[in-house]
Amino acid sequence: MHKDGLPPGSLRAPARGRSFGNGRCFFGSKVLKTIIYIDGFNLYYGALKRTAYRWLDVDRLGRALLKPHHHIQRIRYFTAKIDPRPHDLDQPIRQLAYLRALSTIPHLDIHLGTFQTRPSTLPTRQSVEAGRPQFVEVMRPEEKGSDVNLASYLLRDAFMEEFDCAIVISNDSDLLTPIRMVRSDRGLLVGGLLPRSAGSAELKASLNFWKPIRPNVLERCQFPAVMRDDRGEFHKPKGW
Repeated sequence: MHKDGLPPGSLRAPARGRSFGNGRCFFGSKVLKTIIYIDGFNLYYGALKRTAYRWLDVDRLGRALLKPHHHIQRIRYFTAKIDPRPHDLDQPIRQLAYLRALSTIPHLDIHLGTFQTRPSTLPTRQSVEAGRPQFVEVMRPEEKGSDVNLASYLLRDAFMEEFDCAIVISNDSDLLTPIRMVRSDRGLLVGGLLPRSAGSAELKASLNFWKPIRPNVLERCQFPAVMRDDRGEFHKPKGW
């Protein structure tokens, strides 16, 4: 076992390495069998919201940031179907169009959690700043299942020997324990493509390597505006 918890032969340290993020990882000539695990909401809110790059081809993104050392054999995308909101009734329609686009990637699996809306009592910002908190009751939507599902599949695939390297697209520090287990108990590589480079320092430290997802890469990795599947032709949502 390598001193960093890596299997013998999976890494080779030549005189010069290749830098990833704030770490250094040496791949040598080995092409790694790789699975990418994507927290869809974390990716959206960390890198895509309020940008022109929401029509993102995650397979092209992975290949752009991981070549030439990785063979992407599977992508697991974790999300939940959203409900319409009073100020944006078309939001679920746009999401379904995007899930349809993702489904054209033959080696991608979509794993759905659920949304739950529950009442919550929160202080108003103005009253807190004034030093006299006043509270209002709001309905807060919460996504359930994506982080647990991602962690579960990451561990399952590791113990089933489905990959040499796992790539996690998330800034969620809740994934620290499964990442550490994959590295320490199975001796496998875990890297990260991070939606926010200024994310959890603890998460970065738990990875073998990481790279930020930058806007210039997102721009290059878009689906075509017009696409076709076995149901016919469909289009990128307006405003995306």
